[in-house]
Amino acid sequence: MTIETRLKALGLTLPEAPQPLGSYTAVSEAGNLLFISGQVPLVNGKMAFSGQIGRDLSLEDGRAAARITALNVLAQIARHVGGVAQLERLERIVRVEGHVSSADGFYDQPAVLDGASELFAQVLGDKAGHARSAFSQTQLPANAALALVVIASLRPA
Repeated sequence: MTIETRLKALGLTLPEAPQPLGSYTAVSEAGNLLFISGQVPLVNGKMAFSGQIGRDLSLEDGRAAARITALNVLAQIARHVGGVAQLERLERIVRVEGHVSSADGFYDQPAVLDGASELFAQVLGDKAGHARSAFSQTQLPANAALALVVIASLRPA
């Protein structure tokens, strides 16, 4: 089953890849690796989840934000490789770094990031296995609830 077919079977559509929030590129390619700049839970250019998990948002809100952000990561990869059909060039997600805007006393950052890891697994199957680190932040750019920084590998075109 292709990635495009899996997306359709899950009732998902990749969004338009968000524009960077500053003076940088969203994706940088070096050899067969893609370095995806920090993605946040933007939907149609607007922040879908703002504030701190554990204060302004629940764990489930955080997981939903992570799913949206993971879709934005896939959208960035698709744009970089030339479209959803070209996602088959994706060899695997190598590493996910998750930065969770967290209230004092909130310690479930890994559970928040499971929202992204589970979405990658649903859409990418065996290409989704990745190393992952979770970090707690007091605040993130644009008051985002979380940010994902991802490294992926590609097969040659």
